[in-house]
Amino acid sequence: MNYLHPGDPGFDDEAAGFQTAFRHEAKVIAAVENAADVRAAVNYAREQGLPVSVQATGHGFTTPATGLLISTRRMRGVRVDPEKKTAWLEAGARWKDVLAETATHGLAPLSGSGPGVGAVSYSLGGGVGLLARRFGFAADHVRRVELVDHNGDLLDVTAETHPELFWALRGGRSGFGVVTGLEIALFDVPAIYGGGMYFDTGLLPAVVRGFREWTESVPEELTSSLGMVPFPDVPGVPEPLRGRHAAHLRLSYSGDPAAGERLIAPLREIGPRLLEKFGEIPFDQAARTIFSEPDTPHAYYGDTALLTDFPADLADRLVELTGPEAPVGLVTDLRHLGGALSRPPAVPNAVSHRDARYQLMVLSGPGAEAHEAQEAVFAAVEPWTLGRALNFAYGDRPPVRPFHSPEVARRLAALRT
Repeated sequence: MNYLHPGDPGFDDEAAGFQTAFRHEAKVIAAVENAADVRAAVNYAREQGLPVSVQATGHGFTTPATGLLISTRRMRGVRVDPEKKTAWLEAGARWKDVLAETATHGLAPLSGSGPGVGAVSYSLGGGVGLLARRFGFAADHVRRVELVDHNGDLLDVTAETHPELFWALRGGRSGFGVVTGLEIALFDVPAIYGGGMYFDTGLLPAVVRGFREWTESVPEELTSSLGMVPFPDVPGVPEPLRGRHAAHLRLSYSGDPAAGERLIAPLREIGPRLLEKFGEIPFDQAARTIFSEPDTPHAYYGDTALLTDFPADLADRLVELTGPEAPVGLVTDLRHLGGALSRPPAVPNAVSHRDARYQLMVLSGPGAEAHEAQEAVFAAVEPWTLGRALNFAYGDRPPVRPFHSPEVARRLAALRT
């Protein structure tokens, strides 16, 4: 393990994360390689009177570290047990690390749309992935957590050993210690049928209405979302999308491909597509193929609203607030929830707002004008809003929408205290 201080070679690189809108102000960084290093770092912080922060990839980084920053980026080990259908993930493992190991056994984790995202924080924050409506939140399928507590003790946290802490970590995510590893369940999904279709700007309201109506009757094996994206006119963007504010329907179906093809047929009736590609995809390639999210660090602000409904007559208003006439460039994502996400897990956890039917996320670059534009969107859907999603809050805005129900929030606060 190395301790790095401001001005030391490598300090700035170690502090940097995927999110570039913020900078850490740590007094010291512990570049750890294993659980023993984490214990030593926590003990050092306690002796020095320093607050502790943790970073693996920095995708969700919003609050700069001011004391000791523990960097877990070197802890990327993954062990798969194909007989038990589980995987052990070290603290810094990214989903692409996990997928590379699980694919050889024909198994799938409940990973999300970004292969470069840290698997541990994603899972503990809830985790809504490509198989979400069929299997539920990633947090629902965490079996065991290894954690260094505030005393520097290494705990094996399960429903039997530390039931209250196990409940809180799965859905409460942070503030309870430094997680050094997770055991998660895996599923027999070697491949999915999926892909996407893009519609031009003039069809945006029709796509929102069509997607909303279509989700009323799809089976739980189908997880989908609608993105509205202002594509820049630059090389690297597919020619049909350059300079257009397009709608992107993304679908993942864990069933028979022929049935999947029948399920998507009604969406083609919305209108002509700029691009379309569907087919059978190995699960380890599914997220990159379907979503194609940027993997270069950049600055972004964003937030979510978890909705009981998204009435069809809101389509025009959403496009007005986030489409090409918006005051700033906004990326919008409407995810279909429900299915297994709405049901309590076998072992209760802190994930809240399970009765949400949709998740609306709005992203942009930073700045006051962007904040105002985003909040105008959330104000429009306020009558249907339950709260916000912990894994999709990017920025230093006040928590105007709660991550958890009042009862869960009180229980988490008491345990953190």
